Amino acid sequence: MKDMRRTVAVFFTRALLGIIFLMQGYGKIFVFTLPKVYGMFFRNFEKTILPKWLIWTTAYYTSYVEMICGFLLIIGLFRKWSLYFLAADLLVVSFGHGLLEPIWDLQHVVPRAILLIALLVFPPEWDEWNLDNSLFVRKS
Repeated sequence: MKDMRRTVAVFFTRALLGIIFLMQGYGKIFVFTLPKVYGMFFRNFEKTILPKWLIWTTAYYTSYVEMICGFLLIIGLFRKWSLYFLAADLLVVSFGHGLLEPIWDLQHVVPRAILLIALLVFPPEWDEWNLDNSLFVRKS
């Protein structure tokens, strides 16, 4: 018997995390633009041991992964891979923040990490409302 509350809870968790990441990536790419975002946030990393090419790559990686994987989570397509890429994104972002200064303010990382971990831990069959189930029928 299906548990509608569980289905809605998993969908809500996935959609909420997707919206958070989608809007963050969208803002970086289309609202501020990546050169401005680099100047506002990433240029500070030039004072560290990281080479400039890696800093630029990270700026693009985090922005596009957040936007694309956030959208994919909302629609429920390639959920597992989207979660893996977003987990890597959170690790990169946390490392970067820690490289500049001690991480005292975790208000942006922890809520995303909690939602992401929950989605990684929930059994996949609990997530019934997604495109993966519609497009990729598993053979039993």
